[in-house]
Amino acid sequence: MKEHRYDIYIEEKLNGTRLDVVLSFSVPEVSRSFVQKLIDGGAVSVDGKVCLSKKEKVKTGQIVSVIVPEPEELEIKAEDIPLDIIYEDSDVLVVNKPVGMVVHPAVGNFEGTLVNAVMYHCKDSLSSINGVVRPGIVHRIDKDTSGLLMIAKNDFAHSMLAEQLAEHSITRVYTALVYNNFAEDEGTVDVPIGRDAKNRLRQTVFPYENGQVPKGAKRAVTNYRVLKRYGRFTLIEARLLTGRTHQIRVHMAYIKHPLVGDTVYGPKKPELGADRGQLLCARVLGFVHPRSGEYMEFSVPLPDEFAAILAKLEAK
Repeated sequence: MKEHRYDIYIEEKLNGTRLDVVLSFSVPEVSRSFVQKLIDGGAVSVDGKVCLSKKEKVKTGQIVSVIVPEPEELEIKAEDIPLDIIYEDSDVLVVNKPVGMVVHPAVGNFEGTLVNAVMYHCKDSLSSINGVVRPGIVHRIDKDTSGLLMIAKNDFAHSMLAEQLAEHSITRVYTALVYNNFAEDEGTVDVPIGRDAKNRLRQTVFPYENGQVPKGAKRAVTNYRVLKRYGRFTLIEARLLTGRTHQIRVHMAYIKHPLVGDTVYGPKKPELGADRGQLLCARVLGFVHPRSGEYMEFSVPLPDEFAAILAKLEAK
């Protein structure tokens, strides 16, 4: 495998800066998350000594070296699958993912994904930062969640968008139908989330311990607001301040408002005809364009199945 080596001289202005920040700044084609993988893999050294801590603070005059492997040849095949394209330019593609479509290939599921479709549409114009099975993918939503996703068409755009995600500056607003009525009109769930030790396919909450995030979890914050009340059901808007796996689903279940149709975190038998999965749609997506610096925001309507269920509730 071909490799690229970068040697970075630490100038005075970078003195005391964390190692991962220095690498993200100095090697713009890699994301902060990929930097961490390079550090963990022993590909980063300071003055010739391998460094395994992203929190290491560099000093003036040091030489930080990093070996970046060339992206592996992509083996996932492009497929002519229709895409609902909301916006596109030479850097970014914004698509409206339908319910039932997996975002990127995984073991046992290498066809029919959003990645297969995007590869066909974009040809060779996709970032390579996330490796062979996730080209262009900056963030994702669950298979049975519909809505907006941004795709990076080059490594520069990917790095800039990934930084915005890390800084929690991207606008992500979801619409969801949940069980039970709320006593209040709005609120915030601020409870860490991590993988469930008993079921690796699930996430679970890890309440703070003396104000600290427990080991094995990450801070997760969801703001929610009631849009409409339907007796046993409530339509809400949820805004993500962080982006953890299954975050809205886990947080809403935690406060006794699981999503309708979510048989993983809610009732095992779906109601209202929501048998295609949780009624959750990523309706609004906003970010600063990686090249122009302009803030852009997009929105989509609810999918037909979701809208039809709401129409039935309205008619009651």
